[in-house]
Amino acid sequence: RQPLSPCVAGERLCSTEEAAAGSGTYIRHGFIFSSLAGCLERKNEDNELPVVSVVRDSESQLLPNVGAVVTCKVCSINSRFAKVHILYVGSTPLKSTFRGTIRREDIRATEKDKVEVYKSFRPSDIVLAKVISLGDAQSNYLLSTAENELGVVVARSEAGVQMVPISWCEMQCPRTHTKEFRKVARVQPQFLQT
Repeated sequence: RQPLSPCVAGERLCSTEEAAAGSGTYIRHGFIFSSLAGCLERKNEDNELPVVSVVRDSESQLLPNVGAVVTCKVCSINSRFAKVHILYVGSTPLKSTFRGTIRREDIRATEKDKVEVYKSFRPSDIVLAKVISLGDAQSNYLLSTAENELGVVVARSEAGVQMVPISWCEMQCPRTHTKEFRKVARVQPQFLQT
């Protein structure tokens, strides 16, 4: 084994005459390229071409698992779901954002048929949610806020001021005293991000 050297996705590593393509690589026009950012690894097998592969460094491999509590930012909403970007898993910031979807039926535990997405979230809200499945072909994670501890933790009013929760379904702007509907999280101290 040779020492690992860092490489970026799309980097040309060597020709297919020099080595065989391993995991984390692809072949194009007779050359081996890295398909992800990580460290280049070259292993020599008996009498054969060395195998070139790219391994991710361990800290970038943190992925949202089913059951994990994640912090995400709402990007867009419609009548059926909210689209979010996952920013943290637990209290660990992610190196790259993952897309997630909170479906209307996963917003609350009760009265699911009466839930309205626009009364639960607004774009740019910061939301605590739980991963319920690893999603579909678009690599979207399915998320749920159907627990008291989950839901909106940070929201800004139309005046641009951070709102304060006044009930489990409303937040209020301290400047204009305007009330807005939200699916408010009852935040537990361990999830508070400073």
